[in-house]
Amino acid sequence: MLLLNLPAFDIKTDRREGKPVVFDTIRKRYVPLTPEEWVRQHFVHFLIAYKEYPLGLMANEVALTLNGTRKRCDTVLYKPDLSARMIMEYKSPYTEITQAVFNQITRYNLKLKADYLVVSNGMQHYCCRMDYENQRYDSLEDIPDYRSL
Repeated sequence: MLLLNLPAFDIKTDRREGKPVVFDTIRKRYVPLTPEEWVRQHFVHFLIAYKEYPLGLMANEVALTLNGTRKRCDTVLYKPDLSARMIMEYKSPYTEITQAVFNQITRYNLKLKADYLVVSNGMQHYCCRMDYENQRYDSLEDIPDYRSL
């Protein structure tokens, strides 16, 4: 798979029924290995190992319903009270991060009301802090450490 703009780690891969799979540390099972999944696993590892995010407060493929349509957030970081602290949306390294990607995660946030939104294609990473009082978001230079959230 492609080298990303994220720290490398000893990622567990295998083949199941002739198809590549990767071990998802959050779901604790093997899942199909796609370019987007490659980004997700590296980004989650980065958050846990380098930013000290607690594995126990993270979930992948979080289902939600928007206007009667079922959607899935790629990763959600929860607060201890189980409200959303951060929503993460991943794209393939071959996919450009556009306004449409930000629109997608913003729609998810209409439901979840997270404090932070993150978008990554493994090469570029964007993080915004929501400012609900002024109905806007502020772009951050870096992904914050868990303790500073």
